[in-house]
Amino acid sequence: MTAAVGTVERSHVWSHPELELHAVVDGTGSVRLGRPEQDWAGLVPLVEATATGHGRLWSGERFIETAIGDRLTYRDHTTVQDGGMERTTIRLADALTGLVADVVLEVRPGTGFLRSRVRLANEGGVPLRLESVTTLTLGGISDEDGGLDGLTLHWADNEWLAECRWRRAAFRDQVVPLNRSAHGHEGRGCFERSSQGSWSTGRHLPVGALTDRDGGAWLWQIESSAGWRFETGEREGAAYLALFGPDDAHHQWHHTLAPGEEFHTVPAVLVRTEEGGLDAAFGELTGYRRRIRREHPDQRTLPVIYNDYMNTLMGDPTTEKLMPLIEAAAAAGAEVFVVDAGWYDDDAQGWWDAVGAWEPAPGRFPGGIQEVLDAIGRHGMTPGLWLEPEVVGVRSPLARTLPSEAFFRRGGIRVTEHGRHHLDLRHPAARAHLDAVVDRLVGEWGVGYLKLDYNINIGPGTESGLESPGAGLLGHHRAHLDWMSALLDRHPGLVLENCGSGGLRMDYAQLAVAQLQSTSDQQDPLRYPPIAAAAATAVTPEQAAVWAYPQPDDTPDRIAFTLTGALLGRIHLSGFLDRMNDDQLDLVRAAIRVYKEIRPDIPGARPFWPLGLPAWEDAWIAHGLRGSESTLLTVWRRGPGAGHRTLTIPHLRGVPLRPAVLHPGTADAETEWNAAEGELAVSLPRPDTAVLLRLAPHM
Repeated sequence: MTAAVGTVERSHVWSHPELELHAVVDGTGSVRLGRPEQDWAGLVPLVEATATGHGRLWSGERFIETAIGDRLTYRDHTTVQDGGMERTTIRLADALTGLVADVVLEVRPGTGFLRSRVRLANEGGVPLRLESVTTLTLGGISDEDGGLDGLTLHWADNEWLAECRWRRAAFRDQVVPLNRSAHGHEGRGCFERSSQGSWSTGRHLPVGALTDRDGGAWLWQIESSAGWRFETGEREGAAYLALFGPDDAHHQWHHTLAPGEEFHTVPAVLVRTEEGGLDAAFGELTGYRRRIRREHPDQRTLPVIYNDYMNTLMGDPTTEKLMPLIEAAAAAGAEVFVVDAGWYDDDAQGWWDAVGAWEPAPGRFPGGIQEVLDAIGRHGMTPGLWLEPEVVGVRSPLARTLPSEAFFRRGGIRVTEHGRHHLDLRHPAARAHLDAVVDRLVGEWGVGYLKLDYNINIGPGTESGLESPGAGLLGHHRAHLDWMSALLDRHPGLVLENCGSGGLRMDYAQLAVAQLQSTSDQQDPLRYPPIAAAAATAVTPEQAAVWAYPQPDDTPDRIAFTLTGALLGRIHLSGFLDRMNDDQLDLVRAAIRVYKEIRPDIPGARPFWPLGLPAWEDAWIAHGLRGSESTLLTVWRRGPGAGHRTLTIPHLRGVPLRPAVLHPGTADAETEWNAAEGELAVSLPRPDTAVLLRLAPHM
């Protein structure tokens, strides 16, 4: 796939050899990103922006071809080396408005990614009301034949209980050919996906891709919890891509830039691979995600986590219920025990709309919650608690004692959603309240793990003074990330799990700070496999928390099925282990032993999908991790139908292997490896079973 320059004199100001991309300036000063052989007309200005009074040159659904973008011209550029990263800043200026754009392009030599962000500054004499700005643009993308017919578009739909559902369509099915030569104009439409409100992944993942028939891929990711959008369409016979943070049309975001003020966009990354399709591209993206994260021991040790919530206590913990679960979880091999929602609930009307103080409920813990936390520690596990820090219930005393300015407001009225108000962490009273809460839980109670949940979509944001709601949401989002980072600065051993009703805030603004991500609230073990298998498209495997909730009334196959599906991520054990018989507990302990054996391999491995990214109803699903010495592969069979399937594993073609069943031994799985073809035949004779395999070279 080629990203598709004429006779006008042009010069290169920046290049990325691995992506074969160049930032090129022409005789007019316009800078565009593309490849040397490309037609200039198919490229897109390096920054596209709209502001009130400065809109687009061609009206429609597309937010390229903007008046400001067309006027921005090259000023200068600088390149610095920083910790193995090469950072180039290309400075552009608009003579009409005085707007200056510093485009920061970050690469790591030898890798196939490009990270971008933009700093806008007003060097003019009057305020400028921004309405949209790109973080990254790229034009001239085409298939191997220089056209668009061989391109495939990929995107992921997201929903509570049904996260990471990848879709694909021919590019021409979504961006139809309009015969530009007959009209003299481009179309007005595009293919776009965007977030809505404060659940950044409540509709879609902020990730998408274009692939060609030869295995080339362009893969992108936007890093924002406060509004994002991407669009792709046709421009001069080639495809273009534009990545945005929040904008006015989709997120009620506008930002008034007074003279001397500046604004920074959210970051985005572009990955390019020449072969290997989505597997290779997601492998490169996984490596990038690991590089931008905050360093933390949890990313290497991967402790086994038991959480009392899913299909177990479901928000109703008490000392009496927890003590036997603590003992059973420790015996099974858990290393962290999390008391989930409800530990603060002593309200006859329920806890949902009364939360905020985060004090233990005396009625639930007659001997005090410290008795439970101490018991967790005595059993060799780190105690953890659930917290939903950004909300205050409408019946909470804090809703009356904290100042009104500490909450989200629109039109001067405090916002209420599903019985909760929303804290604005830019306000010192809101932050001081949460700092005191966490310092008490961690510093005084000895809690070493916090599950930070987020169960409401507060809408477009908050208005503080004259700011727009979207600008308020972005401001809070950045303050929230700063707050989490400060917690980890004060408590370096603390582990933070990011949760948004499961996977509804699963973005790499959050995940560059938090150590884990809840992948779903899905309670049906037969519905979880497509989520677990595709989670590595959204999050690194060592951050992907997958529920495993075996129950005493489950069959051995069902127990093994739910456990096996979590072994290539971060196993989140749950279930009434205290009620199981010895044989059932042996199945649980066996899975945990296998996990502890393979977990050193997970943080350095890259994901792949031998059957492609799973569809929601697929009977057979396969997800693997490719390590330096061996390959781990999970295969699920759901429902009736054929009991065998052949999987193609190209990176092992020609390698003699002896596939080993790691878990479970009860699935009666059979395998046969065809080294010449790189094909693995897997037989699972019974429906609703799964198996974890190790594929290592046979010496």
